[in-house]
Amino acid sequence: MTLTELKYIVAVAREKHFGKAAEACFVSQPTLSVAIKKLEDELEVKLFERSANEVTVTPLGEDIVRQAQSVLEQAASIKEIAKRGKDPLAGPLRLGVIYTIGPYLLPDLVRQAIARTPQMPLMLQENFTVKLLEMLRTGEIDCAIMAEPFPDTGLALAPLYDEPFMAAVPSSHPLAKQDSITADELKAETMLLLGTGHCFRDHVLEVCPEFARFSSDAEGIRKSFEGSSLETIKHMVAAGMGVTLVPRLGVPKEALKPRPKTRKKKDDGDSYVKYLPFSGDEPSRRVVLAWRRSFTRYEAIAALRNAIYACELPGVKRLS
Repeated sequence: MTLTELKYIVAVAREKHFGKAAEACFVSQPTLSVAIKKLEDELEVKLFERSANEVTVTPLGEDIVRQAQSVLEQAASIKEIAKRGKDPLAGPLRLGVIYTIGPYLLPDLVRQAIARTPQMPLMLQENFTVKLLEMLRTGEIDCAIMAEPFPDTGLALAPLYDEPFMAAVPSSHPLAKQDSITADELKAETMLLLGTGHCFRDHVLEVCPEFARFSSDAEGIRKSFEGSSLETIKHMVAAGMGVTLVPRLGVPKEALKPRPKTRKKKDDGDSYVKYLPFSGDEPSRRVVLAWRRSFTRYEAIAALRNAIYACELPGVKRLS
């Protein structure tokens, strides 16, 4: 049994395809297949079920692949220990971020990271929560910024901030004349939702559960209400197609500035979207940093948290 063989089975489990796994490992497919067959013979177990369309991991193979990933991480930690003797922060950090956080946090975070730890560049990956959890498990990324709740996977977690939601309505809508809004007032509106897979969609449905009828298998025009990104949905709100909720960091700074009582021109730059806070108990989400407990670059995690806390983060409640 070699580390190379363990690397191969982890790659196949991740890619679910021998050819793609071989490409990821920079070897030929026959080389990879022979090595895996050799390991299966040595262990006297079948690690993968092979079919014409895909490769699946056997139940026993799941446990072996998980242990193989741990062994590879421990082997890599030997190099990390050596690096820490020279510079604890040397080398890139692979960071995953969910789609509804990335566009609003990353610009400032990248600037802070460059200023504070230039020797630790951030390798960024945007994706859905479920995909980031899988990438953490297989070691494709080192840590991830996500919103709770998500399945308990034994990860180490550090709370970052609680982020309130705001309602986004067309500036021409009667609700735009108000200073705040309630969940009950949204019930009569057309709610624009993110597509299935976005955790923020679930957060919106917690606030307004009656809109669960706009599901991914809905028919006709209801299905067209689902957008691919928050920015796309905000454009749909501006066009008067409905209302939506956005996280506080997704609200443009200029949108919260007091508007002049008189306007010289109809198109003088005023926003076509009005953002309203919730009155009473405002809905929010908790944003956390997650990483594998076996990840040994503790200084890198601490440096990343410090860079996040150094970001402006307007309107959120910072957590320590």
